[in-house]
Amino acid sequence: MAPSMATLTTLITILFSIASSAVSTAQESTRPFKKIYAFGDSFTDTGNTKNAEGPSGFGHVSNSPYGTTFFNHSTNRYSDGRLVIDFVTESLSLPYLPPYRHIKRYNDTFGVNFAVGGSTAINHEFFVRNNLSLDITPQSIQTQILWFNRYLERQGSCQGVDSNCRDFDDTLFWFGEIGVNDYAYTLGSTVSRDTIKKLAISSISGALQTLLEKGAKYLVVQGAPLAGCLPLTMYLAPEDDRDSIGCVKSANEQSNNHNLMLQDKLQELRNKYPNAVIVYADYLNAYRTVMKNPSKYGFKEMFRVCCGSGEAPYNFNVFATCGTPNATVCSSPSQYINWDGVHLTEAMYKVVSNMFLQGNFTQPPFDFLLENKERNG
Repeated sequence: MAPSMATLTTLITILFSIASSAVSTAQESTRPFKKIYAFGDSFTDTGNTKNAEGPSGFGHVSNSPYGTTFFNHSTNRYSDGRLVIDFVTESLSLPYLPPYRHIKRYNDTFGVNFAVGGSTAINHEFFVRNNLSLDITPQSIQTQILWFNRYLERQGSCQGVDSNCRDFDDTLFWFGEIGVNDYAYTLGSTVSRDTIKKLAISSISGALQTLLEKGAKYLVVQGAPLAGCLPLTMYLAPEDDRDSIGCVKSANEQSNNHNLMLQDKLQELRNKYPNAVIVYADYLNAYRTVMKNPSKYGFKEMFRVCCGSGEAPYNFNVFATCGTPNATVCSSPSQYINWDGVHLTEAMYKVVSNMFLQGNFTQPPFDFLLENKERNG
């Protein structure tokens, strides 16, 4: 007796379900990490800020053409598509991280993104005390750590701020760039660059130590980018303040000094927590390498903004930035390094992420972190 069509349909459904389950199990077994927790500012934010919530002058992230290259609509990422953290999740066979402010549930996730556009390393109260709080995002790295602790409590794991969490054995912590906003917000004030550097690095170090005390084993910490090569910086700086690659010399020296101090702090943390793998991602030199030979990476425009308004050479006007009615967008974002005057294009983020994950711009190499994870299970 031949099986009925309903019986065949049921059998096919069961077989498909078994096959899908096997594929899912195989994917899980090959994933080096089960979760990623990300922190940082607008270079890493995957949607914690919306219009009028982010950094001053860039309050139109919910509008087109943000997100149009990859997602076909705005996802409140400060780019035309994916960010470094998105390429990191892809490389580790994990889904894109949901922003903390918009997560639907507190369990069974592959991680969360706590990064906030406009966030500072130094606590917001510092800027209030120095009368520098106008139009500044109130969140800092301390805010993100508070959110992280709240998330763990609601999830029902790692109870208590100081508790050690075994779940972190399979978790990657990604610290995106944070600190650029601290310098930007104090531009023209009486607060010295050296004061900002010391306070910012101390705050970042404190946040990292909090995670390490809770049991974090695998951390990647991005340094500051070449802030002097951002069109906004070049738009504001005098033309005689330039370095060998045509960027603002004083701003790039500031970023370099920040990164040197950050690396010293990371070494101190490595010495204090020898069982953890702490990787430094050299954002500045990855960026500089592209700027020295842009055509090698497919770029034609080093300084001109893809989405903006204004005269040559930057196509940038601080009063009519990307997402505003007067802004226009280029036809080939993949040929541009910069997207909106501060943030980078998806193409540039992809190049930088490859330099981190597969190149020589992490110390120790990212492969060392993966090998260590594989050995420890």
